[in-house]
Amino acid sequence: MPVFRTIGIDPGSRFTGYGIVEGDGNRLRLLTNGTVRIPPQLPFPDRLKLIYERLSCVICDMRPDCMAVEDVFFAKNVKSALKLGQARGAAILAGVNAGLTVYEYSALEIKQAVVGYGRAGKDQVGEMIGCLFGLRETLEPNAADALAVAVCHLNTQASRARWKLPGAL
Repeated sequence: MPVFRTIGIDPGSRFTGYGIVEGDGNRLRLLTNGTVRIPPQLPFPDRLKLIYERLSCVICDMRPDCMAVEDVFFAKNVKSALKLGQARGAAILAGVNAGLTVYEYSALEIKQAVVGYGRAGKDQVGEMIGCLFGLRETLEPNAADALAVAVCHLNTQASRARWKLPGAL
């Protein structure tokens, strides 16, 4: 199976995590990760611009083959959900404008793929990502979540390819 490079995105209007992982269906390799930190005093349209620009730069530098994004499924209130959706849109636009195919996964699917339990907590996801990649330092939660999205996608695609299911890369 060929090696694919995926950028995983954990969108947010204050913190947007990203992580790039290469995988061939058997092995995973962490290439980079980080968090786009958005100053709270920045007007919201400028926050979206910052997310778009920073992710566009990461995509340009790292040249992933595709993008995987956590889908919005829950928010404390309608206003939060709208802001999260717009941040997600800015991230997706960065991927689409770079020519990437975008895949979406629910938090339940991501946690199930990485931890083995769909209701795992953020700390469990971070610990498992650290174990998967043999990391000594603790990752920022948004970056760990973004890496989990990328791992979920690569594992899902590898399974689809093994089973010769439609949609496999």
